[in-house]
Amino acid sequence: MELAPGMKCVVIGLGASGLAAVRFLREQGLRVSVSEARPAESLAANDLTLLGELGVDWEAGGHRAEFFREAELIVPSPGVPLDLPVLRAARERGATIAGELAIAAGYLRAPVIAITGSNGKTTVTSLIGHLLRSAGRETFVGGNIGTPVLEYLRGSRPAEAIVLELSSFQLEIGGAFRPDIALLLNLTPDHLDRHGGMAGYVAAKRRIFVNQKAGDWAILGGDDPLVMAEEVATGATVFRFGATPGCEARVNEQGVLLSLEIGGRKIEEEYDMQATTLASIINRLNAAAAILAVRVFGCAPEAIRAGLADYEPPAHRMALVAERDGVRYVDDSKGTNIGAVAAALASSGERVILIAGGRNKGSDFRPLAESVRRHVRHLILIGEAAAQMAAELGSLVPTSRAASMREAVRQASEIAEPGDTVLLSPACASFDMFTSYAHRGEVFRQAVRELAAVHHGG
Repeated sequence: MELAPGMKCVVIGLGASGLAAVRFLREQGLRVSVSEARPAESLAANDLTLLGELGVDWEAGGHRAEFFREAELIVPSPGVPLDLPVLRAARERGATIAGELAIAAGYLRAPVIAITGSNGKTTVTSLIGHLLRSAGRETFVGGNIGTPVLEYLRGSRPAEAIVLELSSFQLEIGGAFRPDIALLLNLTPDHLDRHGGMAGYVAAKRRIFVNQKAGDWAILGGDDPLVMAEEVATGATVFRFGATPGCEARVNEQGVLLSLEIGGRKIEEEYDMQATTLASIINRLNAAAAILAVRVFGCAPEAIRAGLADYEPPAHRMALVAERDGVRYVDDSKGTNIGAVAAALASSGERVILIAGGRNKGSDFRPLAESVRRHVRHLILIGEAAAQMAAELGSLVPTSRAASMREAVRQASEIAEPGDTVLLSPACASFDMFTSYAHRGEVFRQAVRELAAVHHGG
């Protein structure tokens, strides 16, 4: 979108993306204000000092109609509900509602690889960035993880490739944003409270393709019926990854077989994952998506293999914390929806003590029933969703509740026997008890470490 100096703009939300938007828009000469729902006393002093230095007016504790009355452009941070009364009123009077992607679209000069999906997008995003860097490409990795894209645009060091993890929240107000290579990994119920149901959630995710054109690439999770239910009708070249026959990146027991044509040239390549951190079925699928993306980008197979060999997955995604007395403790705090939990259980065998629960995002947990029956021998529930999860899953396996993560880990250690896996995979958001999924994962890790210390001391 076109930004004009002097344009009156309100940024909603003072998180990382909101602050990046404030800085970027001020540098473009816009008159910027900030509206924050949190009370003033909860805002960081450094952030308020920055607003003062930039000459930015702000309000806290809610969104007053008069604060938005003259705004020509409103920039909601990801996660801000789009049905706020002030946004409805702004639309009615013709103001522009645009997210960070819509603003960034006109300023992105390097090729963009964008990744979305319900599960695995952080791993795929970080892996693509790692493979590109292994191939010697100057690469920015950010978006929904790490650095916001508008903060990247403020920098003086341009990248050869821009790799962005994107949420449904970012995509639904993405405007003219167009990735050169767009990946939709999978679709399972998530954020249904925000999107009004599964149809709205799927539509938001599929917006990653809407502005693509001939010469662009769309990479789809070929095993996922929801992903494959609708064609990409933009002129982009479509490739698929998965275990399904016919996928251009086919997953097998050893790794990934690549079979595709690029620029009239037939490519047949094999990538062995057995000696890497990507050997699990979940990560072989993640690797298949990433290999397709960087191969389309132009990376050589030797560089890709070297990158796969020394890649370390992100924290809190199926990460082994400890193995004690024959029991594995695994941190999958990033598993915040039922699809992620089902995949985590499938990778964990049939003797799992599952710690789950937190703040529900509008999910029905009953689709997890078969996975719980097959893999879980005891279910420990925490957080706000514990009662609902107990009602929907508690009759399937022995179930208990815990008031804290430390208590959940203690219970699990008392129940566990050699050969069991204690798995934290919550199927919920973290905000009822923790500041983030990372905080939740760190508390789990600390509780496991404390167990080891007590055991050693005893």
